[in-house]
Amino acid sequence: MSHFNNHGQQDGSKNKIALKWTFFLIAGFMIVEVIGGIMTNSLALLSDAGHMLSDAAALGLSYIAVSIGQKAVTNRKTYGYRRFEIFAAFINGLTLIAISLYIFYEAFRRFSEPPAVASTGMLIVATLGLLVNIGAAFILKRGDNDNLNVKSAFLHVLGDILGSVGAITAALLILFFEWNLADPIASMIVALLIIISGYRVTRDSFNILMESAPENLPTDDVKAKLMTVEEVEEITDLHIWLITMDFPSLTCQVVVHQEADEQIVLRKIQNLLHDEFALHHMTIQIEKKSN
Repeated sequence: MSHFNNHGQQDGSKNKIALKWTFFLIAGFMIVEVIGGIMTNSLALLSDAGHMLSDAAALGLSYIAVSIGQKAVTNRKTYGYRRFEIFAAFINGLTLIAISLYIFYEAFRRFSEPPAVASTGMLIVATLGLLVNIGAAFILKRGDNDNLNVKSAFLHVLGDILGSVGAITAALLILFFEWNLADPIASMIVALLIIISGYRVTRDSFNILMESAPENLPTDDVKAKLMTVEEVEEITDLHIWLITMDFPSLTCQVVVHQEADEQIVLRKIQNLLHDEFALHHMTIQIEKKSN
């Protein structure tokens, strides 16, 4: 049995910095938006403030996850704590779904008797919120976009951007046309977009936690490619999974014909998996076919 691993430890410093500054930015403006939502009686602002509260908690959790993920391996935790990032992303996704369902509930309540909304104040707060959220998204974009936690945090902030746009649109409709239904309608549109994003993050992180094969590494395709190696007779016990979003792993048993040089075949397979599928972390057992 031979083991091949060139996968270096990810430098998560830029992720930590991005998450930290985004957390302070979102948490700080959340307080402003709560006050503005109460003063203007706007569900769109209050809903977005609730989402920002979720974001602040999610960003804090993501920061902790990235920090923990950089801890060294131990005798018992041989992969370190990197999988904690996936767990945090799963919680973030569920939080997005929960927040969106609450927004739906509040919006339906307001449809029967839409309350008066102070549209000018709502417009000012929503515009400031849009600027803050764009700044937060820019900070996160400078992090690692392949990291599931940073991706999850970015989707949270994207939901806030959409919430601010919806609130601005609703404020303008109320201001110029006195159409108070615009407030709950804008909230529901944003909630729909948020729940889609939440579902995707939850699905991706759940699949990793269940050690499913990545979508870009289907086992049938990998097996078919391995069978193109001349000396290979059979591939068994093939398993492909992700430790984290950027850390695919593979194990398999390769049966070769009797005349094959095991070390040469091993190098061929390693190079093929590296070149064709960008796999670095693999454990391959070579066995000669029995007579």
